[in-house]
Amino acid sequence: MPKVDPFHAIQYNGGTGDVSTKVAPPYDVLDSASKSALLDRDADNIVAIDLPHVPAKELGPPETYERAAKTLDDHLQNGVLGVSAQPAMFAYRQTFDFEGITHQRCGMVATLETQPFGPREGGGVLPHEETFSGPKEDRFALMKETRAQLSPIFGLHADEKGEATNIVRSSMEGRDPDQTARTDDGVLHEVWTITDETIINEYRRALDGEDVFIADGHHRYTTAVNYLRHLTQMRELPDDHPARRTMFVLIGMSDPGLAIGPTHRVLGGMASYDLDGFVAKLGDTFNVAETQEPAEQSEHAMTAAGEPTSPGVLGLIDFASGRRFVLTLKTPDPLEPQFPKMPIEWRQLDVTLVQHLIVKGVAEPAFNGGEPVKWAFPHTVKEVLEIGSGAETGAGGGAGFAQIGVIVRPTPLEAVRAISRANELMPQKSTFFYPKLATGLFFKSLDV
Repeated sequence: MPKVDPFHAIQYNGGTGDVSTKVAPPYDVLDSASKSALLDRDADNIVAIDLPHVPAKELGPPETYERAAKTLDDHLQNGVLGVSAQPAMFAYRQTFDFEGITHQRCGMVATLETQPFGPREGGGVLPHEETFSGPKEDRFALMKETRAQLSPIFGLHADEKGEATNIVRSSMEGRDPDQTARTDDGVLHEVWTITDETIINEYRRALDGEDVFIADGHHRYTTAVNYLRHLTQMRELPDDHPARRTMFVLIGMSDPGLAIGPTHRVLGGMASYDLDGFVAKLGDTFNVAETQEPAEQSEHAMTAAGEPTSPGVLGLIDFASGRRFVLTLKTPDPLEPQFPKMPIEWRQLDVTLVQHLIVKGVAEPAFNGGEPVKWAFPHTVKEVLEIGSGAETGAGGGAGFAQIGVIVRPTPLEAVRAISRANELMPQKSTFFYPKLATGLFFKSLDV
C-alpha cells in the first residue's frame, strides 16, 4: 500500500463534541432542496463550502468556487474551524441499520501518497468503475480555489487476516469518541483521535503491501491526482508538499460492518421509445416475464425468478403504463463473444449487462437513433418510482425525463476485488457501499 500517514486535520469544534448540524452527505447525492435544508439548520454547515454549485455534475460559475474558498478562510479565521496541533489518524465508526440488521462499519482516516491509478510494487491505488467528466471539472475548480481536500476518499483493502480491522476496532475500546454526529439517514458517526505512535506504526505494518481499491470517490481521487500534476507543471514541489498526500478512510474487506446496496438505473430521452417494441427487442437475449407484483416489490419478484447468484436477473418498470417485468438471461454469459478478454466477473455484473445488452444493444440503436440515452442512478426502488413520477432527486431525474426503470442487485464485493486486480473498470455507478461517509468531520489543507 502507498505510505500511510497521520495528518494535521481541519475540524469543527477542535475535533470534539457533537457536530450533527455541521456535517452533510457527500456532494454528489445532494440537490438544491437538501442543501438549503442543511444551511437553514446551520449556516456553517459544510455544504456552504463543499457544494458551491448545484448540481455538482458539471462545472459551475467561477464566483461560486471563489465564495466557497472565502467561506473556508473565514471559518478558519473566526474559529468555526481549527487545525489540529499534532498530526493524527482517526478511527471512524458508523452505526446503521441495513436490511433490518444493525451494523457497525469501522475504518481509519489517514493520508496516502497521491499517485496515478494502477498496480504498483508494494501496493497501488486501484479504481473499479468509470467516471464522468463533469463532476471532475467541478471538483477540480473547487480544489483550486479552496486549496483543500474537503472529504475523504473511501478506500477498501483486502485485510485477509483482519489485522488492520482489529487494530482499528481495538483503538476504540475503553474510551468515548472525541467527536460524534448523527445524520438525517439515522447513521451515527463516531471519531476517535489517534496520536499514539505505537498504534500508528502497528496499523502501517498491517497494511504493508496491500492495494487500495476505491469504493467511493473516484472523481475526487482523480481530482487530487490532477491537482498535483497541475502544481508540478508550474513549479517543483518538495517531497512533503501537502498535495502529495490524499485523505482516505481505509476499511478492511474483513470488517463485519461492510454492506453493499444496489445502484438502479432510470433511462429516458429515447426519441422513439415504445414498450412493446422495447420488450420484443429484449427478447433476443432475455426471457421477459410480466409480473403482477407491485412496483415496490420488484426486488422480491426478481428473487423469486432466479437464484441469488444467478447473473442477469433484472427488474423492468415502464413508467407510462405502470407495467412491470422480470428479465432473466437466456444464456449465462452472453457478453463473452463481444468481450472475451474481460474477466467473467465483469461480464456477468448486472450493471454491465444493463449497459451493453439493454442500453447499447437496444435503447440507443433501436429507439434513439444511435444517440446516448439519459440516465439517473437511484439506490432504492422508492427513489426509482419518485424519478419515474417526474421528481428530481440527488440521483437525477426531472419532469419529462423518465421512461423506464431497471432494477439491479448489489454488486458482489468479490467482483469488485477481481475486476480491480485485473486492472479493469466497471461501468459508472456500479457500487453503493452503504452508508456514505459523512462530509465535514475532517478536511485537509493543501497549502504549504
